[in-house]
Amino acid sequence: MRKITNAQQNSATGITTQVPWRVCKVEALAAFRFYVQFEDGTDGIVDLARFLEQDCGVFKMLRNVETFNAVYIEHGAVTWPGGLDLAPDRMHDELQNADVYVVGR
Repeated sequence: MRKITNAQQNSATGITTQVPWRVCKVEALAAFRFYVQFEDGTDGIVDLARFLEQDCGVFKMLRNVETFNAVYIEHGAVTWPGGLDLAPDRMHDELQNADVYVVGR
């Protein structure tokens, strides 16, 4: 089983909450994929190739390999220049059940 619970302290309110889906590592890979690791140890590959072939709205800019490879982490989410980000909770849920999450299936 890949799930590990990690309690986080909310410094603003002093409330302890469960946020296993905070991203702690991201690395761009070939073919519009990236490796992601979450604070609870869940990890895997996210494949955006099919999604980027579709009408993907503002994410069209990620069709540029240099822009895609500029991926980074901001506030626990996978982010790109221009403020584009992906919901980390959905990625986390999908990677609980598979090693690869193909977006846009």
